[in-house]
Amino acid sequence: QVQLVESGGGSVQAGGSLRLTCGASTDTYRRSCMGWYRQAPGKEREGVARILTFDGNPDYADSVKGRFTISRDVAKNTLHLQMNNLKPEDTGMYYCAAATNYPCRLNVAADFDFWGQGTQVTVSS
Repeated sequence: QVQLVESGGGSVQAGGSLRLTCGASTDTYRRSCMGWYRQAPGKEREGVARILTFDGNPDYADSVKGRFTISRDVAKNTLHLQMNNLKPEDTGMYYCAAATNYPCRLNVAADFDFWGQGTQVTVSS
């Protein structure tokens, strides 16, 4: 069974930090890549960060470069997103996703086969 479970969301003030965690079943964790997407009310889902399984190479949306860091804990089958210097525009539902095949492009949600239920992040000014 493919399972992705996010945690770590919450409400913070601008400039604050949050660390999201995605717990994955072993089968899911072995997919080609994993990533984080977010969706704000009334907006399309957008890619935030993704990491390739075979080499751990990360990729980030321009809007979060230098502030967010995606990482994996292979032993625990978990994926993390460290978010620093949060801004109100970072508010949204954050989803963990896994892609079976390449290219698993960051800005193409259709490349990802499996999704978690999401965790809410709210940043106030």
